Amino acid sequence: MTTIRFRNRKEAGQRLAALLSSYAKRDDVVVLGLPRGGVPVAAEVARALEAPLDVFLVRKLGAPGHAEFAMGAIATGGVQVLNHDAIAELRIPPALIEQIAERERIELERRDKAYHIDRPPVALQGKTVIVVDDGLATGSTMEAAVIAVREHHPTKIVVSAPVGAVESCQRLRAVADEVVCVETPDPFNAVGLWYQAFDQTTDAEVVDLLRARTEDGTQRAVVYPSPMQPEEVDGIASR
Repeated sequence: MTTIRFRNRKEAGQRLAALLSSYAKRDDVVVLGLPRGGVPVAAEVARALEAPLDVFLVRKLGAPGHAEFAMGAIATGGVQVLNHDAIAELRIPPALIEQIAERERIELERRDKAYHIDRPPVALQGKTVIVVDDGLATGSTMEAAVIAVREHHPTKIVVSAPVGAVESCQRLRAVADEVVCVETPDPFNAVGLWYQAFDQTTDAEVVDLLRARTEDGTQRAVVYPSPMQPEEVDGIASR
């Protein structure tokens, strides 16, 4: 599979925003990007819709020895979603799952402090929440995000991504109110294959994008933070 669908996350976000145009200029809409790669996509969506932008913290649980393969995910609020079929097939013991989950909880806390250093998270209660990632492979990360966002009592949750596996998009319709994907190729294989440029998004870039938009969705100047140390590159195969 060699077809390139998107030049980069910016173009992907612009194409996704076109499919979400019915949500533009509404005061009840909030756009959430899943860090880190989903945030540049979400920034383009928020800009086009003139909506507030924030992040929602979710971490993939990579299978032992196959870190790029998601055996589940965790999200803010203690939400944990597991792929029980994958766990059974790989014979992963519960103690090891908990060990990996605890490591990812620590990373969730670190990112929360980094991303919300100068402002609280955007309120979600009573809002139409558009949750954005740069791609949906297994869908475990997005599923955990949707379950966690529900705890904030939004009016509606819209799952959106530039590209997603057919089966993942179908499964997410059972937990979200709406699912919007620009492309649903089959076979899917990996998110990164559908981008010409798929570089790592850093913590500093995420903070810059958040600081570039105010609560009411208007654009303002970026105030650059002190440099942060990037961590390992996020896996591109399973989200």
